[in-house]
Amino acid sequence: MQVVGIPLRKPAFNEVTAATIMGAGLWVALVGLLKAGGHPLERPDAAALLLVMLWGCLSVRLGIDLAAGWRHRFVHLAVCGALLGLLQLARSFLA
Repeated sequence: MQVVGIPLRKPAFNEVTAATIMGAGLWVALVGLLKAGGHPLERPDAAALLLVMLWGCLSVRLGIDLAAGWRHRFVHLAVCGALLGLLQLARSFLA
């Protein structure tokens, strides 16, 4: 499968699990560092950060490399924007 000329790979279940754990662990570490530094995140900001960090870790397993060119960066930013838009939409429906 290709997206904007980028050949995507199908990661194994273990790779997806490892990327998800790594993204969640990085999120916990960053939220903890921000809280310890006196700059705690509000819930919506923490949720957005979690989505973006999880996508960043999973995108590498799918074959999207930010150092590989503009197409990779475009797909990464488009998916991040879509995820954040869906989060905002969900927040507006639940509020």
